[in-house]
Amino acid sequence: MKCTKELDDNSPTKNDLKDPKTIAMLVKDGRYRDVYIPEELYQELREAVWEYERLKRRKKDIKNQVTRWLDIRFPEFEKVFSAWDGKAARIILKKCPTPARVVEAGTEGIINIWREKGVKGASRKKANGIVEAAQKSIGRTIGLVAAEKSLRNMLTEYEMIEKQLEEQEKQMGELLRQVPNTEYLLGMKGMGMVSTAIIVSEIGDIRRFQAARQIIKMSGLNLSENSSGKHKGQTKISKRGRKRLRTALFRIVIPLIANNEEFRMLHHRYVSREKNPLKKMQSIIALCCKLIRIIYAILTKGIEYDRNEVLRGIKPRVKAA
Repeated sequence: MKCTKELDDNSPTKNDLKDPKTIAMLVKDGRYRDVYIPEELYQELREAVWEYERLKRRKKDIKNQVTRWLDIRFPEFEKVFSAWDGKAARIILKKCPTPARVVEAGTEGIINIWREKGVKGASRKKANGIVEAAQKSIGRTIGLVAAEKSLRNMLTEYEMIEKQLEEQEKQMGELLRQVPNTEYLLGMKGMGMVSTAIIVSEIGDIRRFQAARQIIKMSGLNLSENSSGKHKGQTKISKRGRKRLRTALFRIVIPLIANNEEFRMLHHRYVSREKNPLKKMQSIIALCCKLIRIIYAILTKGIEYDRNEVLRGIKPRVKAA
């Protein structure tokens, strides 16, 4: 639309008289695409995935904010605890958020706090460590009342989001089970519920596709090349289409290479073959396309994941490698 409107008068002018004419010409020539509006189940799943990702982003934001708070008020805290969101560490932040309060509680007080909250194996060594760190702390010591309230608010919101994420995952699982044949997809080693829900929600009704290559193109994983005359451009993926689907595929293929024997064998084959070996990133992209073809076959045919079918045609050479 944006470029087509310049064909009539060679002008970038945009007005209410010109736009309808341009739209009418495109419709007349059939140069348009139908908009896909998901059915109720797939739209519900898509909305659930969007909310899940929003909560994940918010959780990450709060985690960074608490880390910043500790860097200012108690920088030694994360030298004693590897992560502030562990159970024992979070209890200390609630009860004794500042170095002064930790020193006031002392080693025995810290241990008693942990025992009251049901922390198993309350470590005296860890308690001594946090008290000693608090005694030598270089954190800011002014404005503590407002700072402590700020930290409590962040911790409360963090815990609330954790509960909301659990509820959201439960809802996603219930919706995913209503999609035909997804139980076979979840039976594939390395396919988690969240990743599967994201992929299915982005694809929508699988029956609207005639071939897996259409999904590959929709995800922006199809190859494109810019060449002119004697110049041959570099071949790379188009990155056009549904970014969330492409990202979900990439994120799930990385663990699949580590945990799924078939994908690990395929990756080794792609990067080590004598003819046209792929770089690691190229192999990952190829495996993303492979995963799409597997998903398409499972969801359309209602068949279980078959490792022999995945390795069909290259299995002997994989074993010899």
